[in-house]
Amino acid sequence: MGRRSRNTQGDRSRVTGGGSDRKPPTRLVTGGRRKEWTGAVINPPVWRASTHTYGSVADLRAGKSGNEDGRFFYGRRGAPTQWALAEALTDLEPGAHGTMLFPSGVAAISCALLAVLRPGDVLLVTDNAYDPSRSFAETLLKRWGVETHYFDPMVGEGIAELICDKTRAILMESPGSLTFEVQDVPAICAAARERGVTTLLDNTWAASWFFQGIEKGADVTILAGTKYIGGHSDLMLGSVTTRKAQWMPMRRTAQQLGQVISPDDAFLALRGLRTLGVRLRQHEESGLRIANWLVEQPQVARVLHPALPGCPGHEIWKRDFSGSAGLFSVVLDDRGGDDAVAAMLDGLELFAMGYSWGGYESLAIPVDPGPDRTATGWQARGPVIRLSIGLEDADDLIADLAKGLERFEKAACKT
Repeated sequence: MGRRSRNTQGDRSRVTGGGSDRKPPTRLVTGGRRKEWTGAVINPPVWRASTHTYGSVADLRAGKSGNEDGRFFYGRRGAPTQWALAEALTDLEPGAHGTMLFPSGVAAISCALLAVLRPGDVLLVTDNAYDPSRSFAETLLKRWGVETHYFDPMVGEGIAELICDKTRAILMESPGSLTFEVQDVPAICAAARERGVTTLLDNTWAASWFFQGIEKGADVTILAGTKYIGGHSDLMLGSVTTRKAQWMPMRRTAQQLGQVISPDDAFLALRGLRTLGVRLRQHEESGLRIANWLVEQPQVARVLHPALPGCPGHEIWKRDFSGSAGLFSVVLDDRGGDDAVAAMLDGLELFAMGYSWGGYESLAIPVDPGPDRTATGWQARGPVIRLSIGLEDADDLIADLAKGLERFEKAACKT
């Protein structure tokens, strides 16, 4: 690998995409493209390396003196491919200090919580949280001596009444990944800050593009980069972006747990990141068109899309978000059961069934929010389908769904 590179962290004059005055689409294209990382080419090469070598004993000893991206040390701390991605993701969140990368979104959430919490602490978690977040809180954190309390995602500034002397952190997810309530993140963060409580936001739906969590008050934002950042359903990735106060505890925890992503996945994520803005524009346009069409269908009882008035927190979405993603849920007529749902989904031609989302392909899966709600009940009686609208033509997707709804209705009438 050659001699250790001198540190370049914070030296914005050497960053091709540097400069907070540049608009977000420009920062998407230029972020992380430092000349010392890219050389004469556009993209950072894929630096596959476990061992970083030193030219002298003095250099070897000096290598331990700093713990920053831009310093060659050992493969677990990455190399230019990973550093470029981390820097580009940090640029998405105004006010952020740095980003750590993880091999999955779940790894990012878990490590972020471990970096903040201690045995005996109380963690507050939104009741619409991603299932693996709840599972981690109720298993490993519980064994570790952390007590978790769930709260109504629409609590807003009322979160202050739930904070006790042992509350150390609040985990938000806005919108929720199944029921899509939009939380009042600024109000929750303001109440937490008054009590010295750390706030963490799963910001995957908005991809730090339609909503910047740190700018709105969060201390930590978390992304499952597997989704919209990668955008092509071909990589696993998580990221944690923090303010300065949370940076070194987060970095040290990730390093102590041996968290690192492959340079190949970092390269794919950088490729996806460059087109994030234009892809999300299309996801938004098609998603809104399909959501509004679904509202008018007789087999549909409710559409849970943050940009539609019927979705809880819609007014907050209008106030705080600059756009909407292509992921939302549909509550179907309560006459249909499991067989009717299967008839609908099994015959879809363009919508595949799969647990991820955010790629170029459309997905549809049946979900049941009820078992995962403890602070608030799930009231809808009909089955719920979560849709991820991809980049196919919206008319073709509507035609596919129309046939599916016809199958649903026929099967429901037979029961």
